[in-house]
Amino acid sequence: MENRIQTATKLGRITEEIRMKHKGFSQWVSYSSRLDHDTILQILIDGRDPNAVDNEGCALPTLVYLAREKRPQYSHNFKAGAMNALIRVSSKISNGQVTLNVDCDMYSNNSQAVRDALCFFMDEEKGHEFAFVQFPQNFDNVTKNELYSNSLRIYNEVEFEGMDGYGGPIYCGSGCFHRREILCGRKYDKETKIELKRENDSKREESLLELEETSKALASCTYETNTQWGKEIGLKYGCPVEDVITGISIQCQGWKSVYCKPERDAFLGVSPTTLLQFLVQRKRWSEGDFQIMLCRYSPARYAHGKISLGLRLGYCCYCLWAPNCLATLFYSIVPSLYLLKGIPLFPMISSPWIIPFAYVMFAKYTYSLAEFLWSGGTALGWWNEQRLWLYLRTTSFLFAFIDAILKTLGFSESSFVVTEKVADEDVSQRYEKEIMEFGAASSMFTILSTLALLNLFCMIGAVKKVIVGDGYVKFYETMLLQILLCSALVLINWPLYQGLFLRKDNGKMPSSVTTKSLVLALSVCTCFTFLY
Repeated sequence: MENRIQTATKLGRITEEIRMKHKGFSQWVSYSSRLDHDTILQILIDGRDPNAVDNEGCALPTLVYLAREKRPQYSHNFKAGAMNALIRVSSKISNGQVTLNVDCDMYSNNSQAVRDALCFFMDEEKGHEFAFVQFPQNFDNVTKNELYSNSLRIYNEVEFEGMDGYGGPIYCGSGCFHRREILCGRKYDKETKIELKRENDSKREESLLELEETSKALASCTYETNTQWGKEIGLKYGCPVEDVITGISIQCQGWKSVYCKPERDAFLGVSPTTLLQFLVQRKRWSEGDFQIMLCRYSPARYAHGKISLGLRLGYCCYCLWAPNCLATLFYSIVPSLYLLKGIPLFPMISSPWIIPFAYVMFAKYTYSLAEFLWSGGTALGWWNEQRLWLYLRTTSFLFAFIDAILKTLGFSESSFVVTEKVADEDVSQRYEKEIMEFGAASSMFTILSTLALLNLFCMIGAVKKVIVGDGYVKFYETMLLQILLCSALVLINWPLYQGLFLRKDNGKMPSSVTTKSLVLALSVCTCFTFLY
């Protein structure tokens, strides 16, 4: 199959042999492309057919392949548009009252997850309050010490558990069971109970071919024109994290959600195996979340009085990821430069005003470490997570903050960047050995390298002052917190220094990034030293 796909890609067309063999390709004409093609819909297995059984004689469910129509002149609204097309087509073919969506890079790891979700929906006392059941996102390729902090450990073990106590977790976009009619716009009514009933498919009189043809119109580009799809019905449009904004709008109508975390992981997927993949993925997440804070569905405004304060604060923690870049950039640059110049920014070690700073640093990192270890992580895994938070806040969150502001002001349009998760053998081997992967020229890497080198140069300059000068005690008393901060930044950036200067493999930092970063860091240090 891989050879056939590669051949078709090189030729730019489907060979006649394959076109005749596979029914779906009969609609794939010469001008077709992945962004310009008719609706392709085929019922591969008809659940109504008594002959649709497996090797053991068990009945097989209806299986449908759908590729919705796409045209360059129509916005396809990314994943939200695909989900809404699937909702409509499946309503026509099966109309199951509960839907499950799983990302294409995830698979079912626990067949009992369906039963677990139905137990919540069918609960006699509170089942009618639940709109969706969210399972955690877990990955089967996470390394022992979580090189890229991909386990989402704190989200799954701590934060989502806490949100569940305030009315339910956020909708994550994968591994989630929904009531179909709520996705289709049903309003909450606490007096009305929803019953799950099995429909009798035998009542359908349409033939397989007729069912396919009538369902195709539901996935056309023009079907949603002048309708409430993407606004009041289905997943919401206009935001890179359509799942989160859809979830909060459902909860604001009065519905609740449930977080279900069985002992055996329900769904497993593939996490990013390079640093750039990780940063690009989180850039999309943080940009979309910040757009929610700025739009009409903001948990700070729209959700006021509609959901609990605890749940609103839970949403705000994610929606305010992007602005975190401002404070982190300040603390990554200014204290180190002032250390190089010998100018204190924090209280002296003998001053009682140092106590609040010392308390915040000690309490924050002690609690963070205890939380990480309690949830099953390792000490080195926690250290890797601290590194990744620094990298995220100085690159992904920075670009997300800028793009979200530009989008809000009307200077740019929303985009959806799919995270590339395919890696060659060398990259996979380095990932398994927990060696950080750079290997590509990126503006994100330029920022990270420049900041790392700037802190290194400032630390070297401070050490030189101590060695050459005779005011060691005074320097230590006035600059202790700045020394600790700069030292921590240098220590946490050790993999970057390896990638810049010590490594020889293909995963090292590109020479172009190294050169630009050296020039930028030296220029900033020199200018600050002589011009300030």
